[in-house]
Amino acid sequence: MEKIIVADDELEIRELIKVCLENEGYEVVTVKNGKEAVEAVDSSVGLIILDVMMPIMNGIMACNEIRKKSSVPIIFLTAKTQDSDMIFGLSAGADDYIKKPFTPPILIAKIKAVLRRYRILGADAYEDKSDKKIYVKDLVIDIESHNVIRENKEIHLTKTEFDILLLLANHKGQVFSIERIYESVWNEAYIDVSANTVMVHIKKLRNKIKNTEQNEYIKTVWGVGYKIEK
Repeated sequence: MEKIIVADDELEIRELIKVCLENEGYEVVTVKNGKEAVEAVDSSVGLIILDVMMPIMNGIMACNEIRKKSSVPIIFLTAKTQDSDMIFGLSAGADDYIKKPFTPPILIAKIKAVLRRYRILGADAYEDKSDKKIYVKDLVIDIESHNVIRENKEIHLTKTEFDILLLLANHKGQVFSIERIYESVWNEAYIDVSANTVMVHIKKLRNKIKNTEQNEYIKTVWGVGYKIEK
């Protein structure tokens, strides 16, 4: 059973989320501020939900403190709607955010998507390690700096292109369906029109990393998906 910490200064919000999550089979720990959330984090916690605006220690400060000791997925609850506020929260180390007011189905869908992404990519992809690099033939993927290097030259990728490459490189030899790639990278539930989105990004990624002297980095397994060879 996955344990989830819910931090919000409003009792009604805490109780609503607690009931929703327990109905889905999660174990829930509720706290009323960021300080209590930081203190509640241990190795058994699978995900944390932080309200941005809380007394004693707000969500941003709590996220910064949690990131010093854990790579556990974090989702922000926020009443703010400005893009700059969302970007600031994600930059602090959160994995996603939910705008208030929210509906229980949206809450559950976001949580499942973040947990799915965490399980597929693995904790190593979330941890801040200065020496963490992955090698694919002559490509060097630097996880910390989000750079891809070949022969000391940087290949400029978008965040989405980098995340697709990292997903496949982290699981060499494993075939990923278009649906699984979309849900892992875009962090959203897959719908039929999502297939074209994935294929367009993979085409652009292939064009950027291709090397005429090397075999193709990303292999197509017809009718199944994509993979990077071991």
